[in-house]
Amino acid sequence: MSRTVISRIRGSVQGVGFRAWVLREATRRGLRGWVRNRQDGSVEAMFSGPNEDVIEMMMSCYLGPPGSKVSEAVSDPSRADPGTGFEIRETA
Repeated sequence: MSRTVISRIRGSVQGVGFRAWVLREATRRGLRGWVRNRQDGSVEAMFSGPNEDVIEMMMSCYLGPPGSKVSEAVSDPSRADPGTGFEIRETA
């Protein structure tokens, strides 16, 4: 069973390597999707793949990489096309 979600991560998550960390973690899990900074200071990501791997990635986002301080991570189901790999996108 597969799942696709859009996650919004808030806190001290920009300028600490959060997007690069998400790219590495999502790629390691074989997930498809993307990650990008938002102008409001949050990070947004789409994760798509096996249900268990997506859940694991969402839970990892609560911790984040060293130097980050996550105050909130919320995920909602998505029907958007995640693409074929995982990428860092430009700020939205």
